[in-house]
Amino acid sequence: MARISGVNIPTNKKVLVALTYIYGIGPKIAGDICAEASIDLSKRVSELNDDQVNKIREIIDQKHSVEGDLRRTVSINIKRLTDLGCYRGLRHRKKLPVRGQRTHTNARTRKGKAVAIAGKKKVTKG
Repeated sequence: MARISGVNIPTNKKVLVALTYIYGIGPKIAGDICAEASIDLSKRVSELNDDQVNKIREIIDQKHSVEGDLRRTVSINIKRLTDLGCYRGLRHRKKLPVRGQRTHTNARTRKGKAVAIAGKKKVTKG
């Protein structure tokens, strides 16, 4: 198993897919890394030699912010917004969607599981 940026990369997957297991690297950046390291996209991680893995490791270390550093940066940015008390910071503080999505019916991912309201009766037409 190859280890890049503190993450164990799955050996049986193609390089393009395996690199996306690293936090901060998506399909686009993984493709750019493979192109810069001149690695064939159809290769699997188990088929790479040590030089190619080291080349990938160097490119990620030099040009991309990943894993712990990126998580720290994101959390610092969110903390800054909440300390400022700006609109986005208030939304983060209340655990509501930040980017203008509706909350009347959706936003279950952000708000959590729906809780029934005790004592509320159904309205019947009659």
